[in-house]
Order: sequence, then structure tokens, then C-alpha cells
Amino acid sequence: MNNCTYTLDDKLLASNGKRLLNYILDVIFIFLLIIILAFFFAIFASLFDWSELLFWMTNMSDLEGEVVFVMIMIVYYMVTEGIFGRSLAKVITRTIVVDENGVKPGFAAVLKRSLSRLIPFEVFSFLGSAGRGWHDSLSDTYVVDKKALAEEKKMFDEFKLIGVEETNE
Repeated sequence: MNNCTYTLDDKLLASNGKRLLNYILDVIFIFLLIIILAFFFAIFASLFDWSELLFWMTNMSDLEGEVVFVMIMIVYYMVTEGIFGRSLAKVITRTIVVDENGVKPGFAAVLKRSLSRLIPFEVFSFLGSAGRGWHDSLSDTYVVDKKALAEEKKMFDEFKLIGVEETNE
């Protein structure tokens, strides 16, 4: 048995256009999630007569709104990328988050990735020639085309089988 490990090829990296589209779509999905959560919290607060919660929600300061957005953003990415390896935007653009071996990253990498998004101007960091954002490089993750990765890994696995004798058991 050959114990070679697949290593990601840079040609599989998602284009800057897809990365920008992922960002825009994810921001839209996060805002929609905030609206849905606010709706349910408002109903919940009305049902249980929690007027303080309703007052806070309707009189939230800009800073409080930003804190809520950041908290929901972190949870959004932790859940979507942590469980599925891709956010809703990445499902649409057919991309996926992986580590250098082409597999879904672990919890620690997804946490680093999510928290790295809080760095000011980080959203523009993937526009450079490297094609990877700070949230990618700091967490040792990559955003790649899902179908191309599957094909590449299949070829890699088939190539490893060359010269291996078949056994009929």
C-alpha cells in the first residue's frame, strides 16, 4: 500500500471573482439571518411580555448592532464551514473550504478562519496576486472549486493504485 498523501494544487483555488461573490452573498445571508432572528425574538418577547427586550431591539445603538452582526457572522461561519465545509455562498458558487490535503478543516482551523475575518480590511486581502485572504493563510485553509478538487483527488487515488497487485479475497 502506498501511503502518499494528497497535497492541494494551487490551480484549484477559486478565482477572485468567486471569492468576491462568496463575500457578497454571505453578507446578504447574514443580514437575512439577522432579520429572521430579530423577527422570532420580537415574537418571543411579545408572547412573554418582555418589553425590555423589545425596547432594546428597537433602540439598539450602532455599536450594539455591529456587535450583534459580528457575533452572528462568527456563528454563521462556524456552523456552515465547520459542519459542511462551505457557507451558503460557497454552495452557490460550487466552492469548498479545505486544508492542504484537500479535506474539510478541523474545528480549530474554522475558528481561526472565522475570527480572522474580524481583521480590519481583511475582506480585501484576497485581491492580491496570491489569491488567498488572510483568513485563509492564517488558518491554513484554501477555497477551491469543489468539482475540480473531487476530480483531482480521484486521479490521485487512481494513480496511487498503479503497480499495486489486485488480490482476490
